Amino acid sequence: MSAAPGPQPSGPGPDRPGDPFASSAEPYYAPGWEDPVVPTEPTAWASVVVGALGGGPVAVVLGLVARARVRSRRRRGRRLALAGIALGVLGTLAWTGVVLGSVLTSRAERPLAGDVDSRREVHARQLVTGVCLAELPPDGAVDTVTAVPCADPHAAEVVTQYAFSRDAIWPGQEPADARVASACALSPVEVEQGVRPVTWAPTEESWGRGDRTGLCLATVEGGGITGSFLDGSVALP
Repeated sequence: MSAAPGPQPSGPGPDRPGDPFASSAEPYYAPGWEDPVVPTEPTAWASVVVGALGGGPVAVVLGLVARARVRSRRRRGRRLALAGIALGVLGTLAWTGVVLGSVLTSRAERPLAGDVDSRREVHARQLVTGVCLAELPPDGAVDTVTAVPCADPHAAEVVTQYAFSRDAIWPGQEPADARVASACALSPVEVEQGVRPVTWAPTEESWGRGDRTGLCLATVEGGGITGSFLDGSVALP
């Protein structure tokens, strides 16, 4: 007994080439179809730009915001956000260094209150009337000096100051020295005792930084002064 073949489909079937319903491992794309483009988070770019321009703290904030938005909105830009944060941290450290340096410089050049209570190294621009110096530096530009209590043996004392006008134009080194020297006068008794004046005027460099004060110091050969010329307690060697 044999079975006769059943009726066969006359049109294209699932096993026939060209069958639109045939199975295939490849996905079918409609004409014109493209994968959607994932946008980049704009704040990530903003953090990089601001960080490159030196806006340290702002760049850090933008970078952190960008990272949060990249995660929540499923966008690109994670590496950009990290770069913005890194630039922001570097910028913040740089700004911190500049501010700290300015503060320390300002404190280092703050004028003294007068006679000091202990030996210390000070900047020449800090000197005021009544400050005594352990020794006189050699002629030329003066940077730092050693201030000591006037009750201790010392080489010189600042006895007067000469103030140039704040809006004055740099007169040149010799005229500046002459102006300070004209205001540095000792009494006849002091001259007879061997006291001599020493004048310090601003240099062109310090003038450019705002220095407008000249100093007159009283000293004797060999040093060893105790007390102050200003209150009459001075004792000469």
